[in-house]
Amino acid sequence: MEQWVYFIHAPREHFADTMTEDEQAVWGEHMQLLVKRLEAGSLILAGPTLGPVNTGICVFEAPDEDAALAYMNEDPTIASGIARGELRPFRAAFLRA
Repeated sequence: MEQWVYFIHAPREHFADTMTEDEQAVWGEHMQLLVKRLEAGSLILAGPTLGPVNTGICVFEAPDEDAALAYMNEDPTIASGIARGELRPFRAAFLRA
């Protein structure tokens, strides 16, 4: 299984502090999906960068680029059009035990 990372680029600076109710609802769906993916074993790690630019990071496993792209595009933050996704191949080279 290959490793991938996708970045979730928020639509504006200070996004975490300025989300509308609709955006908060989509991010709630996003959190639920991440929990399911973690429980299913495909998600390796996920979280946001902090500060004025809030970029989400999701590291996961998928068999190939097409599957990885579908995985990213199913994320409600990206599927809704609120955020922009960016997919890249990834390799976890150093991991704390």
